[in-house]
Amino acid sequence: MHGEYKVPGGKLVVVDLDVEGGALRDVRVAGDFFLEPDEAIEAIDAALEGAPANTDTVGLAARIDAALPRSTVMLGLTSEGVAVAVRRALAHATEWSDYDWQLIHEAPQSPALHMALDEVITTEVAQGRRPPTLRVWEWGSPAVIIGSFQSLRNEVDPAGADRHGVTVVRRVSGGGAMFVEPGNTITYSLSVPDALVSGLSFADSYAYLDDWVLGALGDMGIKAWYQPLNDIATDAGKIAGAAQKRMVGGSGAVLHHVTMSYDIDADKMLDVLRIGKEKMSDKGTKSAKKRVDPLRRQTGLPREVVIDNMIESFRNRYGLTRGVVTPDEMARAEELVRTKFGTEEWTARVP
Repeated sequence: MHGEYKVPGGKLVVVDLDVEGGALRDVRVAGDFFLEPDEAIEAIDAALEGAPANTDTVGLAARIDAALPRSTVMLGLTSEGVAVAVRRALAHATEWSDYDWQLIHEAPQSPALHMALDEVITTEVAQGRRPPTLRVWEWGSPAVIIGSFQSLRNEVDPAGADRHGVTVVRRVSGGGAMFVEPGNTITYSLSVPDALVSGLSFADSYAYLDDWVLGALGDMGIKAWYQPLNDIATDAGKIAGAAQKRMVGGSGAVLHHVTMSYDIDADKMLDVLRIGKEKMSDKGTKSAKKRVDPLRRQTGLPREVVIDNMIESFRNRYGLTRGVVTPDEMARAEELVRTKFGTEEWTARVP
């Protein structure tokens, strides 16, 4: 069995192993990390040898920590990262390069249609009728997208939304409200098979699925990192927020979508969103305006160039062919707008 895991902000860990009699056998850990002293790698292998195959990530990491020499120095590697790679091997997890990725980047569409397309495309991936897909959104109008479990009245000021022509929609994933405007926002979705995140905790899957875009930002000179649970940040502040939804049926799939602030009208945002003191209490800032630092200022590049660079970075890493929303997918999405995402019943399902 073979498992791989790139430690967030670190290096790749590779584990090969067998299972005999319910225990790990012939465990071999490798990777492009740095580790001192040399015998520490042998201690890691020995610590995992014979471990019950049902040992969880915490238990495996504890075995490794107990076996390491006191002088051990790890760079780009953690005991938890090794443990995750073991769990991915046992779960027969796939890797990014195992798939033929498809790109969808089409003309601007309505907020409700974007919500519906996320559901339809990810369902198609779960059923094996569509390859894993990167969909880059273009917005047809300004919008607030609230999380699946958020209270509509607590998050949105209806008078402010009407004043600025902002459409309010509810997505299928959890998380917080996002304020978007055409030309000021970069949004994308990853619709991936469950197997790509096998062996990862829900929290770990965020970091794993965000890793490629951190590399893309790095290529543009932006040092960014994953900030638990679902943010992407730089020294200047937050630049993006992510959300996920697990789709059942078929082999299963994960929807992972990210909204990045290219530019932002903070006064308009605060006129539309009800951002309370409690929400800001753990953010280390008194002003919501200071929480987000747009990509326009950090890159100095036009929005279209930032998007093209992101797409090219993904293509260079994993391959990417151009695709489209099929007529059947579009018809199903439009029906979902009519029956779900465009209805007051859905948008206000948590009043």
